[in-house]
Amino acid sequence: MRMKPIQLPEPPSPTAARGTPDIFESGVHTIVRRAVVIGNGFRSSENHSIGLLRALGLSQNHLLYRVTRPRGGIDDWLQWLPLSLHQKFYFLFSLFRTFSSKSQYLPITSHPHGLSSILEADAKNIVNLARETYEKEGPLLVVASGRDTISVASSIKRLAPDLVFVVQIQHPRSQLNRFDMVITPHHDYYPLTPEGQKQVPKFLRSWITPREPPDSHVVLTLGALHRIDFASLRSAAITWQDVFAHAPRPLLVVNIGGPTKNCRYGVDLAKQLATSLLSVLGSCGSVRISFSERTPQKISNIIVKELGNNPKVFIWDGQEPNPHMGHLAWADAFVVTADSVSMISEACSTGKPVYIMGAERCKWKFTEFHKSLRERGVVRPFTGSEDISENWSYPPLDDTADAAKRVHEALAARGWKLKI
Repeated sequence: MRMKPIQLPEPPSPTAARGTPDIFESGVHTIVRRAVVIGNGFRSSENHSIGLLRALGLSQNHLLYRVTRPRGGIDDWLQWLPLSLHQKFYFLFSLFRTFSSKSQYLPITSHPHGLSSILEADAKNIVNLARETYEKEGPLLVVASGRDTISVASSIKRLAPDLVFVVQIQHPRSQLNRFDMVITPHHDYYPLTPEGQKQVPKFLRSWITPREPPDSHVVLTLGALHRIDFASLRSAAITWQDVFAHAPRPLLVVNIGGPTKNCRYGVDLAKQLATSLLSVLGSCGSVRISFSERTPQKISNIIVKELGNNPKVFIWDGQEPNPHMGHLAWADAFVVTADSVSMISEACSTGKPVYIMGAERCKWKFTEFHKSLRERGVVRPFTGSEDISENWSYPPLDDTADAAKRVHEALAARGWKLKI
């Protein structure tokens, strides 16, 4: 079958002359040259922050700190607690385990990236960094993502408001003025809708729902922030050319996540997905399937059993190198399970056909997310009756670039600007 050439827009190239030396800039201490990322140890969450820095041109000039919960054993039961309280329990249980060899508690284990092996993000230390380097390096951009980073990021803003610009990604639920900017998906406000209110008992609404409507410093996105842009896709297309250039077209890429509390499914969905994929094989040149770290083995086993021996199908075995970027660059269409906002957002940033599997099994704000994508014509449900050779398109989701533009504008309003 004749290869369908990949077509990606050229990345924007700067047209302006070289920037003037810093010494001639107006206000040498108003230039933001570096950033601090505060993560929670989860790759998808930290990718939100790294993706924003990439769009801002600071991905090569940042420091990474982590706020990490202990995990395993009884610690998995304590994930709902505020981080500071969870850490106190962790300390007390560790003492108890040390002094009592006959403890009746569940075993306490440390996560490989837990408190014992990762330097914890400390607000005072980061503030001291901002103060000590301000004269030479200027203000500090702080980007945090995830619930456990909220207290650290807000403390940095409180302790050094004139030295930092603090961006919190994902909705902090209350007191939005603790941050210079909040970037959050529109569906995080689903609990305030009439449909959302019906699903939340009154005594829980103050804990679950946002307490303020969005104002000028709240940036609403449709999907998740990520690292994917036209430049990264073009680079991946070149890197993976030897693997994909001769793959029979159209190439269908299937990304399978795992069930969550808001998108529950099991072997039934896996069997449905396998049946639907077998139904569309006739319109595919080739199919490549990837599982995420969250995919249960019982689900992957069914997919491998039903499709693993088909000559048109390649199933990635999890060994490096990860072909994810190559898939995004070279695929003609995608099938993605409904559980992952990040995987769906990345696929939708390509402008290529994206089919969603299992959206009807999702609830809460995920229903709002999928509804918004369908109304924009960005995704379609995967039923098994599709003609994968049908080429439909849409304006690619560009949430990360849009959010970066808002950061630029907010910094300019303060009299600051980025040094790329």
